[in-house]
Amino acid sequence: MEYTVKDILRLEVAPALGCTEPVAIALGAAAAASLLPGEEIESIEVRVDPNIYKNGVAVAIPGTPGLCGIDLAAAIGALGGDPLRGLEVLGPVDDAVVSRAVELVKNGQVTVNLLSDRQGLWIETAVKGSTNAAESVIEEIHDNITSLKLNAKPVDKNPLLSGGNKKNGKGDVHALEAWLKNLQLSQLLDLVDTLDADDLRFLEEGIQYNLRLAEYGLKNVCGLGIGRTLERLARQRMLSRDMVLAARILTSAASDARMAGVKLPAMSSAGSGNHGLTATLPIHALREFVDCEPVAVLKAVGLSHILTAYIKSFTGRLSAVCGCSVAAGAGATAGITYLMGGNVHHIAGAIKNLIEDLAGVICDGAKAGCSLKLATAAGTAVQAALFSLQGVEVQPTDGIIGTSPEQTMQNIGTLSTQGMIETDRTILKIMLEKRFSDL
Repeated sequence: MEYTVKDILRLEVAPALGCTEPVAIALGAAAAASLLPGEEIESIEVRVDPNIYKNGVAVAIPGTPGLCGIDLAAAIGALGGDPLRGLEVLGPVDDAVVSRAVELVKNGQVTVNLLSDRQGLWIETAVKGSTNAAESVIEEIHDNITSLKLNAKPVDKNPLLSGGNKKNGKGDVHALEAWLKNLQLSQLLDLVDTLDADDLRFLEEGIQYNLRLAEYGLKNVCGLGIGRTLERLARQRMLSRDMVLAARILTSAASDARMAGVKLPAMSSAGSGNHGLTATLPIHALREFVDCEPVAVLKAVGLSHILTAYIKSFTGRLSAVCGCSVAAGAGATAGITYLMGGNVHHIAGAIKNLIEDLAGVICDGAKAGCSLKLATAAGTAVQAALFSLQGVEVQPTDGIIGTSPEQTMQNIGTLSTQGMIETDRTILKIMLEKRFSDL
């Protein structure tokens, strides 16, 4: 089956309010609770795979004063979320809902179970009401609700079971990924020329979503304040504001806001808001340094989303490798190289340069510190592009770098899905010991 750039954008790029792991947990709880209209919620049980746990346990939930926790995300979703809004499920949540959710958790009415042997994204939620009980299952994709049950009986023909933005009449994300895996870099680049006016408007909308987060992060104290600090250091002339620093400031400021739970949606890429920030904002930041038409920026962002989706088809949605670095970072460096007039060979070199630099960055869960990793990814994306345009390209004799950009990106997938399984377990073990210690 042949896909188009419209299919990639529709299936892989979407607004998401808050970090997508706690949001997916909230969505599962909201979906189950929607089957219990008017009932008082007595208990909630959530069962999740290790990577959902890792990414959901320590990041702020949007609409709260910096509160976090899988149990709290589920409670908020069940009490006040709108499951029909997909990854923006927490949009209607107010302070009253948050207060009720906090009490539900404090009273021990919400339990979380880690399915330590579960592979792939999995969120199973059981909500018990005053009279009935409901269950939901989300699997493989953050808003892919594959099962709903009321009193243990399957619920059919519920609009929530459509999979949100997963379906477009031509198959789902997995079929798209299978198609992407067979493409060459030159074919991915050719897709950029098929972007039409509607696609460009959608890409511009995504940039504006992410810019609002960046602007908030620069104007307000939130998260670690990486973006604000970098900007202050530039004003103090302790750092020079060049292409690299501009990209780092804008991208990390947006992550500061998002990881702090600011109630502004990000335009996500490949199921991650932070991927979306990394895929778009470093490219936008170059506008003050590169003489280019606005449409060229949009096409560069389109290429970035395409490359991000391509690499994620090999690495999987969640892994021990930081996808913001090796997937969205590679997408960004491809877009930056394209924006600065590079051809397919320059883009290939930039991708190899970036992967050689950042392949070892681990994912140790979603949290405020992600802003540091996004700052690194954004700056390295610019640097990798500049190096390639100057003729500097990592050779295939180096480590995991392949003879082609396609092989290099596939190698990252192998590293993520096979080579770092034990690393992922060790990361989670460290996080669990830290969380449940007496320190």
